[in-house]
Amino acid sequence: MKKLIALTLFSFIGFSQNNPNPGYWQQHVDYKMEVDMNVKDFTYKGVQELVYTNNSNDTLQKVFYHLYPNAFQPGSAMDSRLQTISDPDGRMVRTFKQADKEVKESRISTLKPNEIGYLNITNFMQNGTLATTKVVGTVLEVTLNQPILPKQKTTFTLNFDGQVPLQIRRSGRNSEEGVALSMTQWYPKMAEYDFEGWHADPYIGREFHGVWGDFDVKITIDKEYTIGGSGYLQNKNEIGHGYQDKGVEVKYPKKAKTLTWHFIAPNVHDFAWGADKEYIHDMIIGPNNVELHFFYKNKPENLENWKKLQPKTAELLDFYNKNVGQYPYKQYSVVQGGDGGMEYAMCTLITGNRSYGSLVGVTAHEFAHSWFQHILASNESKHEWMDEGFTSFISDLAMESVLPPADGKEENPFEGAYNNYRFLVKTGTEQPLSTHADRYDFNRSYGIAAYSKGEIFLSQLGYVIGVENLMKTLKRYYSDYKLTHPTPNDIKRSAEKVSGANLDWYLLDWTQTTNTIDYSIKEVSDENAKTKITLERIGRMPMPIDLLVVYEDGTQETFYIPNTLMRWEKPNPYSINRTVLKGWDWAAPTFSFTIDKASSTIQAVVIDPSGLMADVDVSNNVYEKK
Repeated sequence: MKKLIALTLFSFIGFSQNNPNPGYWQQHVDYKMEVDMNVKDFTYKGVQELVYTNNSNDTLQKVFYHLYPNAFQPGSAMDSRLQTISDPDGRMVRTFKQADKEVKESRISTLKPNEIGYLNITNFMQNGTLATTKVVGTVLEVTLNQPILPKQKTTFTLNFDGQVPLQIRRSGRNSEEGVALSMTQWYPKMAEYDFEGWHADPYIGREFHGVWGDFDVKITIDKEYTIGGSGYLQNKNEIGHGYQDKGVEVKYPKKAKTLTWHFIAPNVHDFAWGADKEYIHDMIIGPNNVELHFFYKNKPENLENWKKLQPKTAELLDFYNKNVGQYPYKQYSVVQGGDGGMEYAMCTLITGNRSYGSLVGVTAHEFAHSWFQHILASNESKHEWMDEGFTSFISDLAMESVLPPADGKEENPFEGAYNNYRFLVKTGTEQPLSTHADRYDFNRSYGIAAYSKGEIFLSQLGYVIGVENLMKTLKRYYSDYKLTHPTPNDIKRSAEKVSGANLDWYLLDWTQTTNTIDYSIKEVSDENAKTKITLERIGRMPMPIDLLVVYEDGTQETFYIPNTLMRWEKPNPYSINRTVLKGWDWAAPTFSFTIDKASSTIQAVVIDPSGLMADVDVSNNVYEKK
């Protein structure tokens, strides 16, 4: 009884909705699914019951479901995109020469009927009465037979038949590493409805947005297969496969050919799993008694790396707990599968034939997505930089902690992101971070924007308000918005509440425009035995300026030029003397001030010695005496 009370209390504390925005609401779903998987032809049949709670003030006349497997069919929107974008995802195309030209062919376009993906829906009912449905690509449109009133519930039931496509992107069968089943985006999934309305986006290749809810899933599969994924296994002593309690002998019925795995995943917005006959299943206990599960192919060349990965995953959990917030679940699974690395609720699917450093690195990134997407569930289709960028930021910090450089040298963990961003600017193909993830003209532009420029949003915010305030901001953001759907304004408001600075200008310029930061040291000159320093703003985006002056005698001092839009001064980030100058208004292209020393005493002047400001041309940021 005490154990039950403790678990109930944990659930209440861990999963309480806590968004400070006035009037905030989010929809809720309760899924019950029973699925039969045929491992001979990779088809599956299932039934689904979904209790939908309309927490909005709107009356809903329609609902929409995602049918993601339908993307893996010749002629789909995903196939069309592969054939028309100039730099398609290399995993999804075949490259060959034709008439001395390099041709890229969509792998989806050549799928045979027994290789495609599909999800067919039949017998769709609302509260026991048939409803009108229509399939448009990867979206099921449902016209309700009775509207869902505000604050009311309704029950949907349906049958579905699916086929797992050949492994091309994220979900699929028979991956290059020989994993049988990567079951991601595999079931009829309710689209999200929020304060902006419906988000019934077609599946073209990018990111996702889901409804918070509870999943009760039963999967019947060949008894030789091991499953790892989302949720808590409810019948582990019946299943075995490395799940059972110590000392428990699992005996299958002699004639049984299949086993039914029963999982429950509370308060998540997705459910994924992988399955294979050759999985090794290991489990260790991480911080706060979280079970860390590992499922990987029994290949001699990979065993050592996967064993070494396990304690590092526990270290990663500890790092994220301390620097963002406590992981609210009691389980996480690292599953070999997929086509690279992709995050899901309470699990990730990653390719496993990697070097040790790469294996830890991809796990660090995908595990970090548990915080920045599966707990702080931003709409990653519209704000992909909040998902990928924030994850890149915290996982790069984590890697610096759990796998420091062998030579002991300190490195800037964000240097790669800054280099990528500056490269993108030079190409002239940058689009604003407010661009929908599917609407980028180039895959490369999307990748650098979402991952690198999104990462710089946080690292540079550390320059703007101070690193200590930045790390406090992450904890405040997590505390205020966990298990909800935060927006870009929410991370900005968290930073403002922590620091006291006005930051609307920062969010606007960095995410909604392609304005660049470019400051230069225009002139250092004598003026009546003093030194006059003139700076120039070349780029459109304003910033506060940290300026380091190094003197011939080896002494140093810094000067801080506030950005007047902030109405605030940053604490001194350096352990040397600092002078705070008057603010620099954005409209003024230059800024000058004087130092009570002759220019002959100055060895060097440096804009932003931290390197955290994303100035696109650092060549003019340094003055050195010749």
